[in-house]
Amino acid sequence: MENLSPKKNNIDTNSSSLNVEEAAQPEPSPLRKMIAVASIAAGIQFGWALQLSLLTPYVQLLGVPHKWAAFIWLCGPISGLLVQPIVGYCSDRCTSRFGRRRPFILSGALAVAIAVFLIGYAADLGHSFGDDLTKKTRPRAVAIFVTGFWILDVANNMLQGPCRAFLGDLAAGDHRKTRTANAFFSFFMAIGNVLGYAAGSYSHLHKIFPFTETKACDVFCANLKSCFFFSIFLLLVLTIIVLTYVKDRPIIKTSGGGNDNENEESAISCFGQLFGAFKELKKPMWMLMAVTALNWIAWFPFFLFDTDWMGREVYGGKVGERAYDAGVRAGALGLMLNSVVLGLVSLVLEPLGRLVGGVKRLWGMVNLVLAVCLAMTVLITKAAEHERHVSGAAAVGAPSHGVKAAALIFFSALGIPLAITYSVPFALASIYSSTSGAGQGLSLGLLNISIVVPQMLVSAISGPWDALFGGGNLPAFVVGAVAAAVSAILAIVLLPTPKPADVAKASATTQGGFH
Repeated sequence: MENLSPKKNNIDTNSSSLNVEEAAQPEPSPLRKMIAVASIAAGIQFGWALQLSLLTPYVQLLGVPHKWAAFIWLCGPISGLLVQPIVGYCSDRCTSRFGRRRPFILSGALAVAIAVFLIGYAADLGHSFGDDLTKKTRPRAVAIFVTGFWILDVANNMLQGPCRAFLGDLAAGDHRKTRTANAFFSFFMAIGNVLGYAAGSYSHLHKIFPFTETKACDVFCANLKSCFFFSIFLLLVLTIIVLTYVKDRPIIKTSGGGNDNENEESAISCFGQLFGAFKELKKPMWMLMAVTALNWIAWFPFFLFDTDWMGREVYGGKVGERAYDAGVRAGALGLMLNSVVLGLVSLVLEPLGRLVGGVKRLWGMVNLVLAVCLAMTVLITKAAEHERHVSGAAAVGAPSHGVKAAALIFFSALGIPLAITYSVPFALASIYSSTSGAGQGLSLGLLNISIVVPQMLVSAISGPWDALFGGGNLPAFVVGAVAAAVSAILAIVLLPTPKPADVAKASATTQGGFH
């Protein structure tokens, strides 16, 4: 999920399969051009926010059972594992006259627009192709939705890698400007999150586009469609500004061209380097990957089912009912608060690390916070169920202020460990790779594997696992709480404590921030 996970694609591109050389690097570009490129993150993250908050409820509205909904999310980690490294590798070596990065950015933006259209109009297209609206499951709509969903994940991964690489190109080796540019990228990610979750929490957005509500598309579906209209508009405007305002320096072939197998050789070289690095891994990196994998087993159930949990367990609704829709919107509001807290905590990570005695201890402590928060979902759910048992139908869709406040505090508090999760593991990977002599790009690529593999595991088993216990979301959350607690203990006990000299060495060789 990248948008739910940060990734680096600094894989070595000095392979002899394509003999190219980059034009001489000029001075770093003005900061305003870097800010323009970084602003694309707002458009990307706007779509990710809608995806995280609304699409699990929407696919159930189309008739996919809750226990199978998570399988659709397998695309995110798969595309993160396969697409992003290949795109990053190919964009490093692209010889288009339009530059290395701009062709991929344009293609990714257009693919996002197509995907969003398919998702938003899945119900209408399915109905026009013969879906029976009186039946619970609409197979044609589901097929169109899944196609659009997978295209969206692939397109978002096509966008993020080249955008970050473009920032590195514009910085031209200036470490300070590179860190500043990546900081702006993270800032715009937070802006996109807040805008996306705010749009998802507003129940009357469809009134701006009255044509979105149709026989096959109810109010919830119409709101989703309207949100995606804004998503397409924002992303395309930002992309057009970047493509016309910021020049991308092409690279020049120095000897007679490639062959038909060039792209295949590039992909093989890319993954050959990545997986070949496993043989060179030192013990600290193996420990870091183990802790990271457990950490993401904890996080991914939350990313999958957060708004569904609000609609089902907290608000007591069923898919398609008004109470469920109200809970989903409340969950989107909670995710917006989560993003605000995440952004604020990101600004004070360094002093926080010093205050608690180092980044690995900070990571362990916030993983305990994550475990407690996920365990609290059981108490919040039981309190909401008790209210509905006592008050009857009057409490369905209208939990007390205390329950709603507890749920929103839960979402907000998770912004603290999420900020650390988006930074500290990557900083530690950089430190461990610099002390062992391994390349940072490969080490970060390997760390990415320890993020996406747990996501695939959770996507595959969380739905059936929840079904074993009655079909709710709590079983997956409880497993997440246990995984978070174990990762906290391992982070504090097993991870080596970075020495100041190692931190300085890693900082000196890092080409950007860790976000």
